[in-house]
Amino acid sequence: MKKLRYRTVFVSDVHLGTNGCHAKDLSRLLRRIDCQRLYLVGDIIDMWRLRQRWYWPSDHNDVIRRLLKIAGKTEVIFIPGNHDEAARQYCGLEFGGVRVEHDAIHTNADGRRLLVVHGDEFDMVVKHSPWLARLGAWAYSWLTTLNTWYNKLRSLFGLQYWSLAAYIKLKVKHACTFISSFEKTLARAAIHQGVEGVVCGHIHKAEVRTLEGVAYYNCGDWVESCTLLVEHDDGRMELIDGLKLLENLRKRKNRNAADEPAEESADENDDLGPNDGSLEPFMPSSWVADHEPAATSQN
Repeated sequence: MKKLRYRTVFVSDVHLGTNGCHAKDLSRLLRRIDCQRLYLVGDIIDMWRLRQRWYWPSDHNDVIRRLLKIAGKTEVIFIPGNHDEAARQYCGLEFGGVRVEHDAIHTNADGRRLLVVHGDEFDMVVKHSPWLARLGAWAYSWLTTLNTWYNKLRSLFGLQYWSLAAYIKLKVKHACTFISSFEKTLARAAIHQGVEGVVCGHIHKAEVRTLEGVAYYNCGDWVESCTLLVEHDDGRMELIDGLKLLENLRKRKNRNAADEPAEESADENDDLGPNDGSLEPFMPSSWVADHEPAATSQN
């Protein structure tokens, strides 16, 4: 199977542990990617949601196993966000080949330096009104559940995925104002750090633009937009629609099916070995024990 090769890949806001996460699509895409460095830019595991209700199907665990396999040959840096903030106590340590850091400075192939940070530290709601942030997270969880069922209905009519959640969010005036303020704050943080740009996540709005003279890159998420940010060998940055890329790869495979042997088995994760449902060694056992209920449910 021919790999998609990039110098660096940035992924954020996967929210494993929620039913809105496109875990299977992300695992399929990660299998097809080869890179020198992978940044996990926060909210990879949604511990807020898992504390309320344990939801951990096998395809979510496959993402963790895929990341661990990548870490065996690629530098993987995990920058925790507010939804997996319990991991911040382990900054500076490494688990399963994944290094945990509070933030990072990434140097592009063209020499530009980028601040890599999840972004919740610059969200005044999260910083000063955590109860309001959790209320917002609950409302957002409800919205993404609605989004999941809406797209299942669309698929019955042969329609492609479309994010109802993103549409509603961007139609709300206060949400648009918050996003604009957040982006400007991150741009000023990059200026304060003396770097040429910033890579972040947090607000679930994929974006590539220039703000106040610095490059602003938001990776997006794997709940609504299903995007990832990549750096090419020449230092050029590109935002990629993961679902469209997977569809293009599927079409290309079908065109070549008559001339080439099958590239993959029916089980796309057969290269990972048995799935025992464990989160380790991505997270230390003490963290898992602190937050995992004794009896689990996937309802």
